[in-house]
Amino acid sequence: MTSWHPGERRSDSSSMLRVDQAGEYGATRIYAGQLAVLRRNCPEAKLTARMAAQEQRHLDRFNRLMSDRRVRPTALQPLWNVAGFALGAATALMSEKAALACTDAIETEIDKHYGKQLAELGEDDPELARDIADFRADELEHRDVARDAGAMNALGYPLLTAAIRAGCRMAIELSKRI
Repeated sequence: MTSWHPGERRSDSSSMLRVDQAGEYGATRIYAGQLAVLRRNCPEAKLTARMAAQEQRHLDRFNRLMSDRRVRPTALQPLWNVAGFALGAATALMSEKAALACTDAIETEIDKHYGKQLAELGEDDPELARDIADFRADELEHRDVARDAGAMNALGYPLLTAAIRAGCRMAIELSKRI
């Protein structure tokens, strides 16, 4: 374990847990919105259902860690509930490819976010670092699956993904603090 000296910045595991739990909650809501719209047996719905199950596993783990460590959730959770579902439903209503582009955009930002957290954590919290690294691998797989299934063929892909990525970055920053 690294030694800490006064004046050095240590990682803030509570803030990390709060934002990560909020993100995984948002992801489950996005997928719920998509699944409410996508045709049940279309290939994109099958992919989405599998990814939703993995996101639920991530959420369950962060919920347990927050409970064990007595970390409060973000006060914005009701907003993420509605916004996540709306984003998922809206992209699925646009097209199956737009729903995949949403996954691509979100997971691209989450990869960056988790990478920054791992660098900040260093050796401060090995348990949390293991979970983040594990979940990051799943998120990269989701991004790659979405791309392989045609996310980049969505109408307006560059604009759509840029807007979703900007919203994701904003949600991350807000959830760290509120």
